[in-house]
Amino acid sequence: MTAAVTAGLLAAGMAVAPGAQASTPPPGFTPAPVVWGPCTASALVSAGAECGFVEVPLDHDDPMGTTIRLAVSRVVHTTPESQGVMLVNPGGPGGSGLTLALLGGAVPNGAGASYDWIGFDPRGVGSSEPALSCIPDYAGFNRPDYQPEAGTEQAWLDLSTSYADACAADGGELLDHLKSIDTVRDMDLIRAALGQEQINYYGFSYGTYLGQVYSTLYPDRVRRIVMDGVVDVRNIWYEANLNQDVAFERNIGAFFDWIAKYDSVYELGATGDEVEALYYTVQDQLRAAPAEGIGPSEWNDLFLSAGYNVLAYPGIAQAFSAYVNNGDVSAIVDAYGFDPAAPDDNGYAIYLAVQCTDLEWPQDYDQVRADNERVDAEAPFETWANAWFNGPCSFWPAKAGTPVEVDGSGVDSALLLSETFDGATPFDGALNARELFPNAVLVEGVGGYTHSASLSGVACTDTIVADYLATGALPERKPESDVSDVQCDPLPQPDPTVPAPAGS
Repeated sequence: MTAAVTAGLLAAGMAVAPGAQASTPPPGFTPAPVVWGPCTASALVSAGAECGFVEVPLDHDDPMGTTIRLAVSRVVHTTPESQGVMLVNPGGPGGSGLTLALLGGAVPNGAGASYDWIGFDPRGVGSSEPALSCIPDYAGFNRPDYQPEAGTEQAWLDLSTSYADACAADGGELLDHLKSIDTVRDMDLIRAALGQEQINYYGFSYGTYLGQVYSTLYPDRVRRIVMDGVVDVRNIWYEANLNQDVAFERNIGAFFDWIAKYDSVYELGATGDEVEALYYTVQDQLRAAPAEGIGPSEWNDLFLSAGYNVLAYPGIAQAFSAYVNNGDVSAIVDAYGFDPAAPDDNGYAIYLAVQCTDLEWPQDYDQVRADNERVDAEAPFETWANAWFNGPCSFWPAKAGTPVEVDGSGVDSALLLSETFDGATPFDGALNARELFPNAVLVEGVGGYTHSASLSGVACTDTIVADYLATGALPERKPESDVSDVQCDPLPQPDPTVPAPAGS
């Protein structure tokens, strides 16, 4: 989970044993019903959505203490009969979910129309109050080189410490209450505030971790659950990031191969090896002489989204080509995507607040260095970028917790979705979730490289989602372990030689 894209447990003093349930709101705390009103985001306004807040305890173990407010959104069902609420989370951690109240419209065959779709900004995020921000322009231009051999290791350690210190100053008491378990308990209070006995849930990426933990603690509250881009709960979160580095090395290689396939379009090399060599040559040139703030680190960051989603391929390849072949610096500045007029680190701050405290991060930097040197030898594209993205965790000023041991056996059904070569949440995580959820079915986008690709137009996958939401029906589960139950086509790699449809 890295700088360009961030697709990730227990509050101190709250131990949950394997299989234990916490299926009631905190004693003494009953959330008030949501008072719905107008939204401010234009997309929500256009869709006729409603917005409001749910008040929850800052510390769930002190329900009579300080409260905070969670921003929520709703698009109500349009069918005569309702199937209840569908909570949606986009991942991150740190992703704003308000606009995902619109997701029902993407479900084929009108199968989303019978639900009230509920988006929400998790605690500390976006429109929720308070929201965390530490150093808004931290991801700006002219960042130190990620590679330690460039002599920038101390600079990154200093930056990491300064960011952690800034979060301590801004976050205050909130910082100790931003673990995944806090958000999971918030989700159950959202359910209560909506007057529902059960929820339906659609989680992407880190949202699948929330779904797995919620299903463990509140299995009787789960009706239907879809989890796309499934987190491996065995690797929270330090090991997960090291595993990502290896997966992104494979995926960036696939991107370079794709560029070579369309050399007639991009003129960057006729083989993947040639394109890869050119990528590193340009990075070395930018190391020696940055271009309008784009140095070796920014160059790395602007390529990362290609490791997440094949639909990012054309835009990045075009910027690469424009810079190499035409000297167009603006193309790579635009691709980097930092807006100095409106810097915003809220998503990054919450990402760290969760990652650094769900389970204690190694506090010994010698261990961090040794682990990343080992992985970097195999996967140089993203390893040190990812290490420094998570660098503040070694200095994080909040108490760490203990992950919930996930057990999905109490859930009647679940739909798991993953592509074979998902970089952000490698496929082993989906296979593990299938074992933990014995009533789940796993749909695999065979040979695909995209993270959380459902409802993107792949008929095989999206029809299964629609049927499940419409009727609760799932394909048959295979008796074998460590296999997917259904094999679908993946999200296809784009063809830049084919003109885009009019109006797209």
